[in-house]
Amino acid sequence: MDEALLQIKDLQTVFRVGKQEYTVLHKLSFHVGKRETVCMVGESGCGKSVTTLAVMDLLPRNGRVTGGSIRLNGQELTALSRRDRGSLRGKKMGMVFQEPMTALNPLLTVGRQLTEGLLLHRGMDKAAAFQYARECLETVGISNPDERMRQFPFQMSGGLRQRVMIAMVLAVQPELFIADEPTTALDVTIQKQVLVLLSRLKKNMDAGILFITHDLGVVAEIADRVVVLYAGYKVEEGPVQELFQNPRHPYTRGLLSCVPNIDDDAAVIRAIPGILPNITEDIPGCRFHPRCQHAMDRCRKAVPGEFPCGGPGHYVSCFLEGGGR
Repeated sequence: MDEALLQIKDLQTVFRVGKQEYTVLHKLSFHVGKRETVCMVGESGCGKSVTTLAVMDLLPRNGRVTGGSIRLNGQELTALSRRDRGSLRGKKMGMVFQEPMTALNPLLTVGRQLTEGLLLHRGMDKAAAFQYARECLETVGISNPDERMRQFPFQMSGGLRQRVMIAMVLAVQPELFIADEPTTALDVTIQKQVLVLLSRLKKNMDAGILFITHDLGVVAEIADRVVVLYAGYKVEEGPVQELFQNPRHPYTRGLLSCVPNIDDDAAVIRAIPGILPNITEDIPGCRFHPRCQHAMDRCRKAVPGEFPCGGPGHYVSCFLEGGGR
């Protein structure tokens, strides 16, 4: 296993709704190694984006971390001041957001936004920053970089804006690269180009990548390991090939059963019954049990621990795998 770059242990976050606080992440633990891509998957609302925002210290005002540890290269981030955390963003950690039109400033040119991080984090002068930013645009496959540097985000397509976001992260060369559904709004051709680019950057930058997605096809293509979230809990984790070939949690099996199989004309797409619970719902025991056809009395009373299963590095939180039969 590669050396752990990002180590998250027992992370817990809450959000205030009205006068009440509700737990969104429940003692979440996982790690991202150097030169490794870890994909986090699950339905919308399961806590994927909240995890990345907690790491980057970008939670909204009504959200906060109430427990656990976030370590980057052994440094405990939760113990730092907000100012010190802010200095790590861009320099040590970079993030590509799902919708670049809202992440990029519509009032500033692409060149201004690209050079800002270089001036702040790498101490370049304006001429050197401009030239290096131009080279970064070329690296991510953007033609006519001089013209693009003078343009505003609204003058670019979604695919180009996403490449600009990647170039902004590439420019400051962070150790941890976080991508929150970066291919969702892109057509399949541009999506493929972005994925190839991220894989190349991981090797060239010696970085670790935390990739958030709901697209299992993307996961199969780029992931080294997969973390499956459900309603704020990690329910399964394992190497990508092991998890796809031998899923052990009923929820993971349900996600995979929703993927069309173009090689099997007789394949049936089976939806997972029910819906993801709201954070305000108090569900005792395993939060997946109302939707699980294998649920037992034990599942309705207690939260399952994490049990090793299958091959090395494969873990599942389910009583069926922990002596529950």
